[in-house]
Amino acid sequence: MSRLHTRFAQLKQQNRAALVTFVTAGDPNYDTSLAILKGLPAAGADVIELGMPFTDPMADGPAIQLANIRALGAKQNLAKTLQMVREFRQGNSDTPLVLMGYFNPIHHYGVPRFISEAKEAGVDGLIVVDLPPEHNGELCDPAQAAGLDFIRLTTPTTDDERLPTVLNGSSGFVYYVSVAGVTGAGAATLEHVEEAVARLRRHTDLPISIGFGIRTPEQAAAIARLADGVVVGSALIDHIANATSDEQAVDGVLSLCAALAQGVRGARGA
Repeated sequence: MSRLHTRFAQLKQQNRAALVTFVTAGDPNYDTSLAILKGLPAAGADVIELGMPFTDPMADGPAIQLANIRALGAKQNLAKTLQMVREFRQGNSDTPLVLMGYFNPIHHYGVPRFISEAKEAGVDGLIVVDLPPEHNGELCDPAQAAGLDFIRLTTPTTDDERLPTVLNGSSGFVYYVSVAGVTGAGAATLEHVEEAVARLRRHTDLPISIGFGIRTPEQAAAIARLADGVVVGSALIDHIANATSDEQAVDGVLSLCAALAQGVRGARGA
């Protein structure tokens, strides 16, 4: 059983949703990013998405675009991101960690090499935003054959006819993008989210995590009542962008993570 499967099964038994946190590897620099990464589980993150920096992150809004620019400016690359996972795993063997990003850097690195090194480093799954299911053979299939979960994004515009194709080969969890547009955009209404989760559950037994536009513990709690996971990224990254020191960046991200975790864990009552 994968770490993702185990974690979501544990949380289902506890009758609560997962807090899924996203940060970009190497933002604002390697050491600070690693300190944030290592601190997230103790601050309440149940699953971590680690962004692989890329020059053209077309699905991301300004906050994560700037995080990519900061990370690339600090010389972060895919090899260093995998090294960061190795260092994280030296002190944490339980928290699921998913690499999220775009296919270009993986293709450039070499797909077989990337899959082998990601698995060896302790990566649990992949979210590759710009690789549709029609191209499963390029990365999804070999990644899953190696034991890496492949997590798909679904959106408000993914209709019932398209959903089975999108979900084909999915594993780990399904990431529902609750608003059309880029990361950091406005939040969806709870009614919309409830309808979307019900529709997705008709198509898959995988856990459903909701992201895009969730910024506060109150919003996180509201989503946690409806879904299996709550994804927060831009709000955390804003603390890095606004920090005046590396220490302040670490403290800001981990403090918000703790507040979000409290919201998620109290969402369904005792």
